[in-house]
This record gives sequence, C-alpha cells and structure tokens, in this order.
Amino acid sequence: MFTDEKLQRLRRRYADAAGNEVTDPAFAKVASLVFQDGDKRPAPFAGIATLLKAPHRPDAAQDFAGVDLALYGIPMDLGVTNRSGARFGPRAVRAVERVGPYEHVLGLVPSGLFAVADVGDVPFQSRFDLAQAHVDIEDFVGRMVAAGTVPLGVGGDHSVSLPILRAIGRDRRVGMIHIDAHCDTGGSFEGCKFHHGGPFRQAVLDGVLDPERTVQIGIRGNSEYLWEFSFASGMTVIHAEEVEAMGVRAVIDRARQVIGDGPTYVSFDVDGLDPAFAPGTGTPEVGGLTSSQALALLRGLSGADIIGGDVVEVAPPYDPTSNTAQIAAQVLFEILCLAADARRRRGGG
Repeated sequence: MFTDEKLQRLRRRYADAAGNEVTDPAFAKVASLVFQDGDKRPAPFAGIATLLKAPHRPDAAQDFAGVDLALYGIPMDLGVTNRSGARFGPRAVRAVERVGPYEHVLGLVPSGLFAVADVGDVPFQSRFDLAQAHVDIEDFVGRMVAAGTVPLGVGGDHSVSLPILRAIGRDRRVGMIHIDAHCDTGGSFEGCKFHHGGPFRQAVLDGVLDPERTVQIGIRGNSEYLWEFSFASGMTVIHAEEVEAMGVRAVIDRARQVIGDGPTYVSFDVDGLDPAFAPGTGTPEVGGLTSSQALALLRGLSGADIIGGDVVEVAPPYDPTSNTAQIAAQVLFEILCLAADARRRRGGG
C-alpha cells in the first residue's frame, strides 16, 4: 500500500531534483552521455541532421581512423524495377530526430561503448551508371573493413547490398539475416544482373555469401517463381505467413540455428514490413511483418556475431506520414546495438 511515509521518501528524493539527476546505475550511464551542461539537453530538432544524431564526421571517410562503427548513406536507386525514390532514403532517415541513445530491451548504449559517427554518403562518380555505383560502394565499404570499422548503411535500393557483401566477404564467406518481402535472388533481366531483385544470387556466386548460413524472413508476394535460387542454394526461407504461424520466438530460434556463431550480416528491406507500417517503398507487398515483430526479431539476435548491416528501400516520396523513415531509423539503431555488442564480445571494447 502506498503510504504517506513512502510519499515523503519520494518527495525528499525527487521533489527538487533536476532531470539529469539519475541514480540508477544503468540509467545514470545513459544520462551522462546525454547531459553535458547541467540539465540542458541538445534540442533534437536543432543542428545538422545526421544518422541517429551521431557526430558528423565526413572527414573520417579518408581512412576511418578513430571510428569504430560507421553510419553512412547510399543515395542510389538505379537498380529499381518499379517505383524510384529510394535515393532520398538516407536524407529522410537523417531527419528522424529521436532514436537512441539507449536501447531499453537490450540495455545497450552503443555510443557509450564505441566511437560511432555518421561519415556521410558514398561518393558516387556518376549518378547514371549502376555498375560504377557498385564499384564506388565496394571501394568505400572496403576501406571501412580494412580499417576495422563496422559498416552500417542506409540505402538506396537493395542492389547496394551486393557490393557491400563483396567488401565484407572478401576474405571469408559471411552469413546473413535478411528481412524482406522478396528473396532478391533473381537472375539477369534485360541484360542486367545487378538490379535490386538479384543481389544475393550474385553474392553467393561471387563466393562472398554463404547460402547455408542465410535466413530470409517475411517473404511473400507474386514473384516467388523467380527465386528458386534461394531454395537450390540452401537458403532458409521463412514466409510472412509462417512468421505468424510459428511465432516470433520460433523464428528467432530457427534463424540463430542457421547462422550459428559465424560472422553474419543483417540486411533489412523496409518492404519486409506491411505497407500499413511502411508505405514509403518502391515495391510494397501487403501481408507483411508488423514493426513490433521486426524489432523483436532483431533483438532476438543479441549475442550473434553481427559484423555490419544495411536498411534499404526507404522511398519517402510515397510516405506522407514519414512512418517509413521512423521505423528505418529505429531498425538502424537496433542493428547498431547488435553490432556494438558483437564487437564488445569479440574483445573490441
């Protein structure tokens, strides 16, 4: 029962306390990162917009020295098959004001563990040449990998994952958690095999992605006949309706069984979500995951060896509410937390 004595104790402790006076050890750690000037916090709507409000460090893109986990934009959608607009995705995600620094489910503050920075966008040599754009992405991410920096990108269409995987899988094949409406393992169409419907077929054939350590979650729609490569190569495909039938916990258990304890990349296409939650994308498919399911799936990967990730296909022209960018920013933060925790487990901090 709440008594007058309990009320008096609360009054003595909190009645005149400032907002930055936090005594719980876990919460105090977060507060120490946020409050640098008494109880004054930086206004979330002020200053330069950056990914997850991380420090803006485009200068670090020379050699990525001093950056442990790099957030970067990939404003390119030359590989789309339907509606364009994902080139504006990084800018929209940067405009989201209030995500992090604390992840309450995982109990993590990634910026308290490592140096996290927004290092800017991939510098493209041409806005018209898809093949050259992929070369530019591979070079940019390859320099991160060489520096020991974890790459966390925002696209852009899903074709960008191919050059990223080529960079991070250069020395050994990696596994992958792939959340999407589409398997993206199609072949060449109209003379091009680098479109957003086929990056993971090519990544396997390039020898950088291990199909038997790849899980594709949320798959649905009318194009499954194009994705036999997923099944032929040994990928684990979990359809959207199976997520509902199995339950999120069972899907997590299956995914962790498949990826094991090896290095794993996370690729999240926002069309994996139902368009009720994320309408701003080029190829929406009804019947997808809820935002709560998606976040639970990601949080269930805690402890896995996550070495990088991307969030792609955010196309703000089709989203008058900005919901898609909001969930994309939250997903990016979840992947950041997973990658930071994995780096800590590897002894990186």
